[in-house]
Amino acid sequence: MGLKWKDVDFLRGSILVTRSVVDQAVGNCKTEASRKPVVMGPYIAQALVTWRQESPYADPEDWVWASPHKKGMQPLWLSTIMRYYIQPAAKRAGITKKIGWHTFRHTFATLVMYLNVEDRVVQEMMRHASPRLLDRYVQTLEGAKRQAQEQLVGSIVGPVQVMQA
Repeated sequence: MGLKWKDVDFLRGSILVTRSVVDQAVGNCKTEASRKPVVMGPYIAQALVTWRQESPYADPEDWVWASPHKKGMQPLWLSTIMRYYIQPAAKRAGITKKIGWHTFRHTFATLVMYLNVEDRVVQEMMRHASPRLLDRYVQTLEGAKRQAQEQLVGSIVGPVQVMQA
């Protein structure tokens, strides 16, 4: 939420993370790893271009996600976005688990690791100082567990035909 339009480098395809916002207090990023630029692919770049065209706050010093209630002088509150937009959307989608912002980090880590992306790349994408922190985030997908089990059984007993009941 601490992004201003001047932090988005459309030509280089990167986002500079220079500040953090926690409970509307603007401060420095916690670690050196969290201050590194974030790569921005064409899909995200296009979404940001579209948003900038729609936003009444599009000057370089404006917040990317500016609060209309504060006339753009502050970014939106993350808790407000979660409570009024994301959690209701999850409920409509049939997701019954409690979700928060870290849910997205866990999901991201799990999916990108499932794509066999190198640990070091995932570490940097998640902006962790140490690859050991990934162990907290990554969960095994059911399909991957099923495939591993079938591969193991197949290597022991050979191909198995499932009979219809």
